[in-house]
Amino acid sequence: MKNFTEESTGRRSFLRKAGILLTGAGMIFPAIQSAHAKSQEKEKKDEEVSPPEDLMREHGVLRRILLICEDIQDRLNSGKDFTPETLSSAAVMIQKFIEQYHEKLEEDYLFPRFEKAGKLVDLAKILKEQHQAGRRLTSKVIHMATPAELRGAHSRKELADSLHLFLRMYRPHAAREDTILFPALRTIVSKKEFEDLGEEFEEQEEKLFGEGGFERIVAQVAELEKDLGIYELVQFTPLK
Repeated sequence: MKNFTEESTGRRSFLRKAGILLTGAGMIFPAIQSAHAKSQEKEKKDEEVSPPEDLMREHGVLRRILLICEDIQDRLNSGKDFTPETLSSAAVMIQKFIEQYHEKLEEDYLFPRFEKAGKLVDLAKILKEQHQAGRRLTSKVIHMATPAELRGAHSRKELADSLHLFLRMYRPHAAREDTILFPALRTIVSKKEFEDLGEEFEEQEEKLFGEGGFERIVAQVAELEKDLGIYELVQFTPLK
């Protein structure tokens, strides 16, 4: 049987070891928590959409709506039927999402910065003028996209011509922004200003369309594509 002294010594030894383990654990757990927090912060930053990427994906929505407009233009020119509400819905989407939101971001946050920096000033001026021209065409399309307006051959031709002008302008417009203006943004703002713009764009989007607003817009575009029978991507693949 162990005597009292041996028991006391063993207990002290055990407590010392336990103390060391607890101290070590106290040092390790905060380090783990800190590393986890940093990892979550990095994941969040990786998920954040940069200002150019945000604007470019909105151009993706625009290009899909342009495809809808092109399909309806072809139907107008060939005398085929379509539901007027499909075109009016597409035009209203352009008005609300592209003109009143996307283009306003460019006009409020991008163009003034390029003008202040003295860079791509002429391009920004033309782009802004095209925004104004686009708004006039969109209003005209909304006005004409009704069953009553579409009964006459003259009205159908006038609407088809307006869609042609819209398509002809916005395809090079978006391409020029994607390849020249947006990539140049990093060269005229600081890293912090660049990040702040990303947060501002996100706040504006949520303010106007709510959380997940972009995804809902894409879903609405998909429904219009389905109405026209142009949703399936495979149908655009050239046959061998």
